[in-house]
Amino acid sequence: MELTWHWPWAFLFIPLPWIIRAFIPAAKTQQAALRVPSLSGWSRDQHQQTQSLDSQRGQWLLPLAIWLCVLTALARPYQSGDVVQMPISGRDLMLAVDISQSMEAEDMSWNNRPVNRLFVVKQVLNDFIQQRQGDRLGLLLFGSNAYLQAPLTFDTATVNQFMTEAQIGLAGKKTAIGDAIGLTIKRLQNNPENSRVMILLTDGANTAGEVEPLKAAELAAQNSVKIYTIGLGADVMEVPSFFGTRRINPSRDLDETALRQIAQQTDGAFFRARNSEELQQIYQFIDELEPTEKDPQIYRPQQNLYHWPLLTAFILSLLLTLKQLSVFQRLMPPSNNSNNESNNAGGSQ
Repeated sequence: MELTWHWPWAFLFIPLPWIIRAFIPAAKTQQAALRVPSLSGWSRDQHQQTQSLDSQRGQWLLPLAIWLCVLTALARPYQSGDVVQMPISGRDLMLAVDISQSMEAEDMSWNNRPVNRLFVVKQVLNDFIQQRQGDRLGLLLFGSNAYLQAPLTFDTATVNQFMTEAQIGLAGKKTAIGDAIGLTIKRLQNNPENSRVMILLTDGANTAGEVEPLKAAELAAQNSVKIYTIGLGADVMEVPSFFGTRRINPSRDLDETALRQIAQQTDGAFFRARNSEELQQIYQFIDELEPTEKDPQIYRPQQNLYHWPLLTAFILSLLLTLKQLSVFQRLMPPSNNSNNESNNAGGSQ
């Protein structure tokens, strides 16, 4: 750790108060036109002059300390930590997760209890994201609209937190697969061509948005964006009815054909996840993607310290204000009530 300054030139303003005092004359005090000399008050005057000189010397201490603290805060001190080198290899993965209304279907299980689809996605992605040491991850959530929650970053903890906080229906009830692909292309187009990967997870078909999924896939192929598509949802689910239980297909709205075509057009792959175990296996397979080489990146963490001298200046300002108030109260003449009381006491005697 070493102490450094953002703006050290701020200390050039230290002599500013003395410069101002030299060019601006002090206010003149009015003195009595006639003074009657008296030897009896000579010793008292000498004592008062000595106290006045001492007070004049001491009255600069607090303002000077406040001024120095303010300049120190203005110089922006900070501590630099040790150099941290980022990994020189890794992957850039954009995770696109469907949070439409259909994701609340409880056709999945976790620890032998029924849960909705988004709950399973969160649990599986939690492990997947934590293992992404050296990779840059981005998070995109989509429903009726597509929203970028986190750009590509090494801060996987923040990406994981955003995924954990995602709620069903937050982006709308419908599914805009094409818009999600289009937004991903926009975020990845400045990356190296061999480092543009999207993992798209959905449980339905495209029912919203301005861009058709296949048209978006064509644009993705032109921009060298590889898309891995995952179709989520069970094939069979038992639901209670008036005549007992009946079996239904909760994934009847899943457009597997479109997802498979999107993956084929972009040199990716299509996966079908019917339960939590298959979803985990899919992400483990994607984890085996070859990493792409990157330029080494280094940084030094910084901790700002300017708030400490600023707090000291504030406390000293309060002390200076209290000191001036106490001096002012001592210089105040006695009130008329006290004079009247003394006059009444003299008259009663």
